[in-house]
Amino acid sequence: MRDWAKARRERTRHLIELGGLVQKAGLVDLTDDDRATMLGAFLDIAGQLREGNETTPADLKTRWRRAGLHAFDAEKEHAERKEQP
Repeated sequence: MRDWAKARRERTRHLIELGGLVQKAGLVDLTDDDRATMLGAFLDIAGQLREGNETTPADLKTRWRRAGLHAFDAEKEHAERKEQP
């Protein structure tokens, strides 16, 4: 496979995974699939990370990471319970 094709495939997979996170977070349903609203929210998040406020960008990332890890764990536990007879 050519290098450009491999890079394109990796980028496509990465973007699909990011879209999956948007879906997992419930943002598609919560915004009625309004992409302008979602983009605005993402721009707000990016601004918070760039500019900071009373909470430092590192603190925001830590808080968001903990929440994300908790959500992944809860999803995994739910899937495991469904598999058990």
